[in-house]
Amino acid sequence: MNTAELAKDIKQEAIALGFQAVHLGPVSTEQSRPAYEAWLAAGYQGTMDWMTRNLDKRFDGAKLHPGARTAITVRMDYRPDGPMQAILDQPELAYVSRYALGRDYHKLMRKRLTELGKRIESRVGEHGYRAFVDSAPVMERQLAQQAGMGWLGKNTLLLNHQAGSWFFLGELFTNLDLPHDPPFETDHCGSCTRCLTVCPTDAFVDEGVLDARRCISYLTIEHDGAIDPELRQQMGNRIYGCDDCQMVCPFNRFSSTTPQADFQPRHGLDQAPLLELLAWQEEEFLKKTEGSAIRRIGYEKWQRNLLIAMGNAPYTDANIEALNALQPASPMVQEHLNWALAEQHRKAKEGKENS
Repeated sequence: MNTAELAKDIKQEAIALGFQAVHLGPVSTEQSRPAYEAWLAAGYQGTMDWMTRNLDKRFDGAKLHPGARTAITVRMDYRPDGPMQAILDQPELAYVSRYALGRDYHKLMRKRLTELGKRIESRVGEHGYRAFVDSAPVMERQLAQQAGMGWLGKNTLLLNHQAGSWFFLGELFTNLDLPHDPPFETDHCGSCTRCLTVCPTDAFVDEGVLDARRCISYLTIEHDGAIDPELRQQMGNRIYGCDDCQMVCPFNRFSSTTPQADFQPRHGLDQAPLLELLAWQEEEFLKKTEGSAIRRIGYEKWQRNLLIAMGNAPYTDANIEALNALQPASPMVQEHLNWALAEQHRKAKEGKENS
């Protein structure tokens, strides 16, 4: 079998394993290093210190996986059915980023990528491979662009003119020298800036440049400490991640809902009342987030995020009662509880003055 035929068969196997697209490209992203290092120098990574390490491996796949010559990049769609903007418009409900509503994608995709590696091995013998799903210093969006899967949008996400951006990326590095797909070199964003202007916290400092320190996804997931009081009101009811820049992207009109049952919402998290989630004790949090990406933030940050949303919710007696009954997981959570109570009392006072 020649390499062109093998590449075609690999793509067919990947589709059979449940991936929506598969592209082959180089393992080096060295041309992306200057922009990345400038981004780090500006401090936009916040407290994500891991982004400053292993730079040589990040830009040279052969150093991350010795002998790697081809990056097999796959796409798996994750958007579930159901409302999004309607949830954001109801401040008594919790908004969870759509990617985290179902089971954690990391294990599911890595298992299937490993299976793809095994199927290739059954045809060509040992070929030296390693699967990656957001699990190592891999420039996955740049690899995908180089392999022709899409372009990097102004919101920093990989965009595809037929599938939008509601998808996960994964990679299988192989030592096989396979023919590469041509890179995607056309930028279809044009003059559109919807993603930049819709950002609740103004986290985009320029087209394609995100200050993670202001990004709600970073604040609610990656950031461990207290959240800047100046940003809390702008976070609204977003308790885990943020999808605003995807929701307004015109190309997401063409996206498809996920065929993966594992990515469908669990435990009603796609439109759960804040009061219901605030009532979860740590044991219930751990039980209901088992197998979910949400679990990795831990109960302390879960409470913190909910308290910000509670402070942003309209005043009700039930909200005050629930806040007073809460047992904070830490002094940091207590700080956010105090803020939420102060916000609720402020709204109650304003309501009386305006009545």
